[in-house]
Amino acid sequence: MHTLGLALDGAWKVLLTSLVLGAGLPALFAVGVRAMAYGQGGDAEVHGTGTAAPAPHPLGRVVGVLCFAVVVLAVALGITFVVATGFGRALSFEHGYPTIVSKS
Repeated sequence: MHTLGLALDGAWKVLLTSLVLGAGLPALFAVGVRAMAYGQGGDAEVHGTGTAAPAPHPLGRVVGVLCFAVVVLAVALGITFVVATGFGRALSFEHGYPTIVSKS
């Protein structure tokens, strides 16, 4: 029974990680695209001459840039983890920010 508990403990960690990275980052990217569209005026329709287009929203651009920054940082962190592991190093968050340390 102890083995089943260990297997389920590992399974929920894998499930959580896959939801955050596998579905969460693409969803965050989609929110960023939508926010940028809202920042440009939020309308995909073609307006005729003399018809006013919706006003741009600066907050949409800020939210979009923040979403894209989080996605880029997550991808860069993942690449750093893979490369550090390949060189026999480890990625540590001991100080609150990621550092590459020797495996001990």
